[in-house]
Amino acid sequence: MTTIKVTVWNEYRHERQNEHVRSIYPEGIHNAIGGYLRTDGGFEVRTAVLDDPEHGLSDDVLNHTDVLIWWGHLAHGEVRDDIVEKVRFRVLDGMGLIVLHSGHGSKIFESLLGTKTGALKWRDDGEKERIWVIEHGHPIAEGLDQYIEIPKEEMYGERFEIPAPDELVFISWFEGGEVFRSGCCYRRGKGKLFYFRPGHETFPIYHQPEILKVIGNGVRWAAPARGANVAYGRVAPLEPIGK
Repeated sequence: MTTIKVTVWNEYRHERQNEHVRSIYPEGIHNAIGGYLRTDGGFEVRTAVLDDPEHGLSDDVLNHTDVLIWWGHLAHGEVRDDIVEKVRFRVLDGMGLIVLHSGHGSKIFESLLGTKTGALKWRDDGEKERIWVIEHGHPIAEGLDQYIEIPKEEMYGERFEIPAPDELVFISWFEGGEVFRSGCCYRRGKGKLFYFRPGHETFPIYHQPEILKVIGNGVRWAAPARGANVAYGRVAPLEPIGK
């Protein structure tokens, strides 16, 4: 089995600025996710954070990443535009991208989807969430039951300003009555993109086994696949052209 090279990127601001968040993720959200992936088998995992040189996303790192996982919230605007463009190019060239929770407002998500992806309803009241599986045969839903229940979570509600997903795997229902498209799959160029909604920093979402399983499944789904050879630009004719 081919090893999938994964980079888990995290803003890593909440964990350093908020004692409650630090108590939940003492090593950061990136290490909570990365630690799980290291035990799941088949992954080679590295982590990167916003304050690393080049945000931890140098050409060498990106060129040796099959799937990039992205969590951000407080500092979307601090992410350098040139780094965003490099990530976008790598996705178009085949690298997988998984965007988590408040990463919906990130520059990279907006640039790949082409809409105001930061626009949605929200309410942080610690409500119960049920993430319903609506495509049970999808690889990202492998091993799940009918739904995942999260006891306390931040609510995101429609309208979520995204283009219609190529595949919609999950829909969330919240205790306050709202619904949300929570598991959205896209193809951009040769790359695959998965948005997965849960993951508010003040709740232990990334310690919940079902949530981590979805992320692992998502990495496998988004990993580059060998396809047909592609030629661009001016080419010689395959057959003689009659004059």
